[in-house]
Amino acid sequence: ASLGTPATAGASRAGDLAGDGAGNRSGDVAGDVAAAYREARRCAEALIALGRAGDGASAAELGFVGLLIGEGRDVHGFVRSALGPVVDYDARRGTALTGTLAAYFGTGCSPSRTAEVMHIHVNTVTQRLDRIGKLLGDGWSEPERALEIQLALRLHRLGHTSTP
Repeated sequence: ASLGTPATAGASRAGDLAGDGAGNRSGDVAGDVAAAYREARRCAEALIALGRAGDGASAAELGFVGLLIGEGRDVHGFVRSALGPVVDYDARRGTALTGTLAAYFGTGCSPSRTAEVMHIHVNTVTQRLDRIGKLLGDGWSEPERALEIQLALRLHRLGHTSTP
């Protein structure tokens, strides 16, 4: 309020600035601080560019934008946050929701064309999309969120999601 304009705050992972808790510091503390500052600054600049002035976020909270600007570039974490419930459901139940989602986006979000490509009935596609909606939550097919999911699908398909 004293600034007369909203404050925008970018955040960063602190890294191992304090050491191991036993007084032992590892690595380059000054370098870690500088990297954390650069990441926080990129996050603040991204928030402003995204029309979110007055907000605060870390790279992890910026979705695919955070993946691109973050110091650590946690691809696995990004894919897990965008697509994890669907991948987990497929693994538990032996279903093909991930493939259905990829086909759905690949056909321009057309359930009938998805059915043709997958050689299944359009009702099956509709049921799978309903299940995907329950797993990913409301708004999964809105443009901004859909872009994140599509990027996560591609990264998942390329195998860049191995556990660190």
